Amino acid sequence: MTGLVNIVVIAAVVVLVVQRQMRVQRLDGERRFWVLPLVLGVIALRDPQIIDHQHTALSAGLLAAGLVSVLAMGSVWGWTVRIWRDADGTVLVKGTKATLAAWGGMIAVRIGIYAVGSALGVHQAGSSLMLGMAVLLLVRSLVVNWRARSLEPAQATAVLR
Repeated sequence: MTGLVNIVVIAAVVVLVVQRQMRVQRLDGERRFWVLPLVLGVIALRDPQIIDHQHTALSAGLLAAGLVSVLAMGSVWGWTVRIWRDADGTVLVKGTKATLAAWGGMIAVRIGIYAVGSALGVHQAGSSLMLGMAVLLLVRSLVVNWRARSLEPAQATAVLR
């Protein structure tokens, strides 16, 4: 895929995910939360230019730094989501203002990594952003599902406000 197409896909995924996260949703433990991250990851890893072959070590280092940062941000994002049980026992989730702040932080970190790469003359493919998005979504979903499993069956109050 071209860089422009990658950026459009990433922007569309971000808008879709943020929009969905800010609404109350039923958390379905059986839902295949890993499908979208898997698809994005496969698409990203198929790009031979994910690593700049003229600056292999720097490019790999920037990619690794980006992935470590999204691991951390995905975890933070997962902890900012409000999780509670409805009166009928259904687990509900909703993003908070802290969720939006986590997104802002993640975007700032990614811009910083891109700026460092640009200053060093490293070509950074859009597929590295797509791979980061895949990791971010997967980690966030794992954290939210793990937190939801820890809710008491009879608990009807919010875990995080």
